[in-house]
Amino acid sequence: MKKIISILVLVLACGVSNGQTKSNGFNRIVLNTYLPANISIPKEAKKMLEDKLTQIATHYGVGGNSINPRFVITANVNVGTKDFISGPPQMLAQNLEITISIGDAYTAMRFSDITIKTKGVGTNEDKAFIDAIINLNNQSKEIAVLMEEGKNKIISYFNSQCEFIIKEAEGLAKQEKYDAAIYTLVLIPDVCKECYIKAAKKLPAVYKSKIDFDCKQKLQEAKNKWAASPNQETALLIEENLSSISPSSSCFNEVRAFSEKILKKTTVDEREKKLLAQKNHVEELSLEKEQIIAYENIAVAYFNRQPGTKVYNNIYWK
Repeated sequence: MKKIISILVLVLACGVSNGQTKSNGFNRIVLNTYLPANISIPKEAKKMLEDKLTQIATHYGVGGNSINPRFVITANVNVGTKDFISGPPQMLAQNLEITISIGDAYTAMRFSDITIKTKGVGTNEDKAFIDAIINLNNQSKEIAVLMEEGKNKIISYFNSQCEFIIKEAEGLAKQEKYDAAIYTLVLIPDVCKECYIKAAKKLPAVYKSKIDFDCKQKLQEAKNKWAASPNQETALLIEENLSSISPSSSCFNEVRAFSEKILKKTTVDEREKKLLAQKNHVEELSLEKEQIIAYENIAVAYFNRQPGTKVYNNIYWK
């Protein structure tokens, strides 16, 4: 078991440095693009601004789809003067001040922001707005400073809150909320090296508790179903449910013995098919591989079961 944990920590700690970045935001900082619902700009210009923010995040290595909706890059627009340019055709020049911010959507804390003046020209207001946003240079020095400061503040958050985050995960595990505990631990980015490794060392124990809990729960449910209706149809249904139990769980031998017992009630063909499938499952799914791939699957499933991602409408930045 010690060897397995050592391998696991090494893989988790070195994954990003070996180029194994994840699009879902595990192990790295990801900024979610957000614009307030009440932003007063034309619809097409709003979409263009959202795309621009996404481009900025991607350019500085913090773009992508994240299962952690906490940290955002957002913007607000202050509409300035409009100047008409004689034609034909007559053109409209629109002056804008765009404030771009990075912050924590849960605490409404703003980490960094800048205000950039930009100007666009078009045959109407919508086109002038779009042109002004297109003219926003997402590689300017001001934006580079904004992104660096924002990322540093997020790293500082995880470093300063590390013990609290890990204790929170341990508390969730004690309440048998294992999926939530794993989700909490895997969100720590690898750039927070010490905290990241501490979390990685906690994951195997939480995962082991989870699969042991699931095993006992599913086995008891299976026994109850079998006691109520011991027939071939029930046997096949039970086998389907038991097939999701991890071979690494503490009660797996008991599960296998129970499976062999109830499979005697099925036809020869069905019994051989089920026993073969179970044998292949045990042989092909090694403990190391199972644990390494399981954490993210559990975290994604947990996130997808939540009522919905956090609504950011009208964030008030402190």
